Amino acid sequence: MIKIVTIEREYGCGGGEIAQQLAQHLGWKLWDQLLTEEIARLANCPKAEVECREERNDPLYYRLFKSFLRGSYEGSINAHKLKLVDSECIIKFTERVVLQAAESGNCVMVGRGSQHFLRDRRNTLRVFLYAPREDKIRRLLARGKSESEAEELVDTVDRERIDFIAKYFGVEWPNLPLYHAMINTSIGDETVVQMIVSFLKTLDSQLTAVG
Repeated sequence: MIKIVTIEREYGCGGGEIAQQLAQHLGWKLWDQLLTEEIARLANCPKAEVECREERNDPLYYRLFKSFLRGSYEGSINAHKLKLVDSECIIKFTERVVLQAAESGNCVMVGRGSQHFLRDRRNTLRVFLYAPREDKIRRLLARGKSESEAEELVDTVDRERIDFIAKYFGVEWPNLPLYHAMINTSIGDETVVQMIVSFLKTLDSQLTAVG
């Protein structure tokens, strides 16, 4: 029986809103901002620190700074006190949180590599959401972004996700064979939710038939 839905999404396509509506429809727990909050708690750092590192690699200046600090403390009795909240640290905590949430089931997870961490679980429906560029920009404008901000975010955030997935999972983004369904959100959020619920019921029936 399907107990988990992972929602991977292009930036600006409405994935977060659709995941929230889906969770409400199913009466399931939503792991979106809650994922970030739990990772921040485990990493013992502000939520904002995690938000600026999620689903992206560390920038060059940060990698150099990290290497310098670790090199400076090498062999020092104070080395164990050095705590750096970087992408590698966050990906480890993310995997831990995702797997724990999956054990409880009845949840909708948004991005953060959850679709890869749970790729071998038969009780997971993996969905990828996308939209035309103009639709994504329109959504961001409605959220209060300026046109230049919206265009820059649409053009850069997903490139960071591509690099992140390639580095930590060794595959292209989106990894097409991984998903049960890929849906264009321009058909409307409510319709997308209905389609995902329909996919869930169909997959449920197939799993039940197989036993």
